[in-house]
Amino acid sequence: MGAEQPETIAAIVAAHRAGTLTPAQTIARTYQRIRDHNDPAIFISLRDEKDAIAEAERLAVKDATSLPLYGVPVAVKDNIDALGFPTTAACPAFSYTPTYDSTAAERLRAAGAIIIGKTNLDQFATGLVGVRSPYGIPRNSIRADLIPGGSSSGSAVAVGAGLVPLSLGTDTAGSGRVPAMLNNIVGLKPSLGMISNAGLVPACRTLDCISVFALTVDDAALALSVLAGPDQADPFSRDLPLQPVTPFPANLRLGVPRNGQLIFFGDRTAEAAYGEALKRWAALGAMLVEFDLEPFYETARLLYEGPWVAERYLVIKNLLASAPDSIHPVTREITAAGARLTAAETFSALYRLQGLRKTAERTFANIDALVLPTAPTTYTTAQVLANPIELNSRLGTYTNFVNLLDLCGLAVPASMRADGIPFGITLLAPAGRDALLASIGRVFHADTRLTVGAKGVAQAPLAPLPEGRSDEIPIAVVGAHLSGMALNGELKALNAKLVEATNTAPDYKLFALGTTPPKPGLLRVEAGKGASIELEIWSLSSSAFGKFVDAIPAPMAIGTIRLADGRNVKGFLVEPEVLNAARDITSYGGWRKFMAEAATA
Repeated sequence: MGAEQPETIAAIVAAHRAGTLTPAQTIARTYQRIRDHNDPAIFISLRDEKDAIAEAERLAVKDATSLPLYGVPVAVKDNIDALGFPTTAACPAFSYTPTYDSTAAERLRAAGAIIIGKTNLDQFATGLVGVRSPYGIPRNSIRADLIPGGSSSGSAVAVGAGLVPLSLGTDTAGSGRVPAMLNNIVGLKPSLGMISNAGLVPACRTLDCISVFALTVDDAALALSVLAGPDQADPFSRDLPLQPVTPFPANLRLGVPRNGQLIFFGDRTAEAAYGEALKRWAALGAMLVEFDLEPFYETARLLYEGPWVAERYLVIKNLLASAPDSIHPVTREITAAGARLTAAETFSALYRLQGLRKTAERTFANIDALVLPTAPTTYTTAQVLANPIELNSRLGTYTNFVNLLDLCGLAVPASMRADGIPFGITLLAPAGRDALLASIGRVFHADTRLTVGAKGVAQAPLAPLPEGRSDEIPIAVVGAHLSGMALNGELKALNAKLVEATNTAPDYKLFALGTTPPKPGLLRVEAGKGASIELEIWSLSSSAFGKFVDAIPAPMAIGTIRLADGRNVKGFLVEPEVLNAARDITSYGGWRKFMAEAATA
């Protein structure tokens, strides 16, 4: 089972679709690798292998083209609910058995992923080190004496070690980024609210987000496209449409701190590695623009010196009162401070944060993204156990302010130091610019020519992006505008071009409306509760698109449709008020099959 095996999500899905590898074979390989790696501290609970293989075999009878994560084994951090596993948050006394999947787990399964286990973490997701767990300390996948990074330690190590190509972490203060750097993988911290937190044990509810670990930026972006989307079950969810990944932009402006503002705690090798990363960005065509990092440092200090510690206290206050010895002593020391904070102190910090957010907005007025070290240095497990709070705090130097300022982030490997320690950079931008970070981060990572994870696997060439002229807008049609159908002439009259025939994600229902000529209505439903519906994508010039949309009669509307491969595209949806009198034809899988049957009836 060497490097010739498909390792990335893209390669695994391609092999499954081509039939050169079955999902069951991939799952069996995963379990063999887990046995060979022999680190019981990575997983807190692991699914029975036969059960996982049986799910993979059932998956093989489905339409592979409609499942963007077809047969991909996934690990989930053990503060995120997944049916069939207890949720522990790395505290046995806290453990419970969920009766529902988290929304994130549900969306993974709907996309064809197979959840194989729940991973270890710094208890209650409090820590950036990965050593605060009664379930042991996962071995760093690159160098065994180093900390694995936290709090998402098991999830990052599982990807770095090549056990799974995709895992979920969480990120409140850097837990989706620091362990990514330490294991030579990609860590994607999405905009707050882009991925639903329903089914997540919170650390700080106002700041938490579920994050993604993968071997490449393209893999991470694909996973985000599956996971992203608003959710009524999460009051902190936001409708932030995920834009497509684009070519490396011209005139990219990247923010770098003013001279003398960076902190490396004496790690000259890390400082030099950051300088080399900046040279690489400049060689790729980015303009480096200095900005003042001090307000960001001030924001970072608010996280643990301010009232947000009270959010951590709220999660475990009952356990602190009833069984304080069941909580890791370092976690207990940090969290107990939250009980002493006053409402006045909270409002004072919120006022200061609002001022700092305005400063950050001005920073980004003429900068597309910031590029910072993911962490200023790293430490061995022995060093952190000897000085647990101070060294943990240092690791959050460039991460703690990010969610307080409502930024999205992408941690990308930058180099492998001569001492065998990985170094990485993180791109940061205002909420909603996730696709921009992926668009530039993928090019940077490819340019490093680093192997991925710890297995020495070479990066594949970057996949070509979907072609399309910049002045054209794609639109998805599901009914009378399909080629050969009654209203297709309206598209052709506007010089529209057929781009492709494809399917929606399995999150839609189709209804036959009582219109003349007959039309269907496409309705988005809860993730995994619908079906994959056939559609066509046509391309229109921007002016023709405007004319076309302006002529659409009620109850039809234009909205965002999620495709089977994770992309989003504008297309026809229906106003739900008219569906009481409509016939549910979802089982046909598309308008064309329904009309064909109607013609023969």
